[in-house]
Amino acid sequence: MIRTRFAPSPNGQLHLGHAYAAVVAHDLARARGGEFLLRIEDIDGTRSRAELVPEILADLEWLGLTLDGPVVYQSSRLESYAAAAERLKALGLLYPCQCTRAEVLAAAVELGPDGPVYPGTCRGRDVDPQGAAWRIDMAKAAALAGPLEWLDELAGVQVAAPEQFGDVVLLRKEAPASYHLAATLDDAADGVTLVTRGQDLFAASHVHRLLQALLDLPVPVWHHHPLLCEADGRKLAKRRGSPALADLRKAGEGGPAVAAALRMDQFPTGLCLGAGVGIGA
Repeated sequence: MIRTRFAPSPNGQLHLGHAYAAVVAHDLARARGGEFLLRIEDIDGTRSRAELVPEILADLEWLGLTLDGPVVYQSSRLESYAAAAERLKALGLLYPCQCTRAEVLAAAVELGPDGPVYPGTCRGRDVDPQGAAWRIDMAKAAALAGPLEWLDELAGVQVAAPEQFGDVVLLRKEAPASYHLAATLDDAADGVTLVTRGQDLFAASHVHRLLQALLDLPVPVWHHHPLLCEADGRKLAKRRGSPALADLRKAGEGGPAVAAALRMDQFPTGLCLGAGVGIGA
């Protein structure tokens, strides 16, 4: 049975971009007789705000989207992240890193999907693990896993190429796990069979496919949908003050009408959407 999920972070109010992502996940599950889940990604202790969770639930109800199970919180799964990290350490794949972002930026000589690629400064060095981030030795991990593929419903079969990211952080200094590790483990724990998310995270699936192989996790199918954009072409974002669903909801706009417009590629002036959304595919 197909199972999808919507996984927002409670660090700001949801906007139309989130609404579109939730509608895609919900409708793909409904069209195929599957289940739609909600996961709250709340492990960023410096930014997560518990008081926003009821707002997220209210937004989904306003849109007319129904859940098929209890809400799952990442903060309840810290032990699973630690256990996975210990397993990777036992394989000799993780190493501590004390480099700051400024130092990485200054030393990097190439760009990857996430920006400057870490040049491996701490790899092989004697680094104090106390308060350090932990990075994966990507070349060693990829060699251990061997050739891998993954399937995106819209883009087809992909040959995994996690090396383009360099030695990404899996355990952050300020949080229990990185997005790469937490999302991969959570999707497996939740039994997600179809991972829906924006095209801006397409490349991340190369890393996630590697982690699935290393940790013996089930492999889902992916569906990377287009993004809603501002008039200047930038994707909608909380940090830029994109219009909040809560404001529309409290102003009396009809949520089902908003969801219907999203399904039909009809958006307010100043928004854009790439072609080929495939919600009901």
